[in-house]
Parts: sequence; C-alpha cells; structure tokens
Amino acid sequence: MMISNVKGHFGKIAGTLALDVGDLSKSRVIATIDASSIETRDAQRDVHLKSADFLDVDKFPILAFESTGIDVVRPGEFTVEGDLTIRDVTRRVLFVVEGPTPPAKDPWGNMRVAVSATAKISRSDFGLIWNSALESGGLLVGDEVTISLDVEFVAA
Repeated sequence: MMISNVKGHFGKIAGTLALDVGDLSKSRVIATIDASSIETRDAQRDVHLKSADFLDVDKFPILAFESTGIDVVRPGEFTVEGDLTIRDVTRRVLFVVEGPTPPAKDPWGNMRVAVSATAKISRSDFGLIWNSALESGGLLVGDEVTISLDVEFVAA
C-alpha cells in the first residue's frame, strides 16, 4: 500500500534445474507458478490479486520463468538472467543468487541442493497497472515488486 510492504507467496510452483556443478554458467532453470496459488494472509486481498485488476488468473493461469544466462560473481554468488512471463507479457529479469548449497542426501535418499535469489521488477512492465488514489495523497499500490526465492531442488 505504499505504506508498508505486503508479503505473499505462491503455493504451487514447479520447475527444473539442469545443474552443471563443474561450470555453473552452463546450468539452466525453468519454473512455472500456478497464479491462483497466491496467498498473502488476507482473503479479500488474495481475491483481488487473482482478479483481472492484477494477475487475472482465469485468463492467465501460469507465471513462467526460463533462464537465458548465468554468470558467476564469486563462489557462492551468481546472477541468473531470464525471461519472466506474467499475464502473457515477457520481460528480462535479473536474479541475484546465493548458493547452491552442497548436495545433501535427505532422509528418503534423495539428493538436494538449495538456492536463495532476489530480483526487483516493475509490475507495470507486465501490464499490472491497477491502482487507487489515497485520500492522503499518493497511490494505494507501489510499482516495484521484490521477488524473493528460497528453493530446493531434488535430483531426478
């Protein structure tokens, strides 16, 4: 609300990571997100975010990301550039990534790695332009959105 940050998450995410541990720049990631799985701990706000004013989940049910390049900044830190699609609008986005963690075996025998990543986007770049003026001046919804990811990948 341009007063404080609202945090939310998507509960239904799928993706693949082709990890080249010898040369991380050769790795690739593809992810899809069920737009209707957005959750901000406020049912009324969630309904609005799913509406045509924002994500329009009936018309655009999937958000997608596909990496186009990975650059190692230093050991344990790299950038992932790729195409993010929201509402059938695709824009180039740059994530700053920490990790991957060393591979670890979980209690079920699966090998896992994890990464944390952040990026900032302008929601208006994706056609998310709905807003409302505040009585005190300014707008209800800010344009900048911070995307934060904490993701585990399981070896297939």
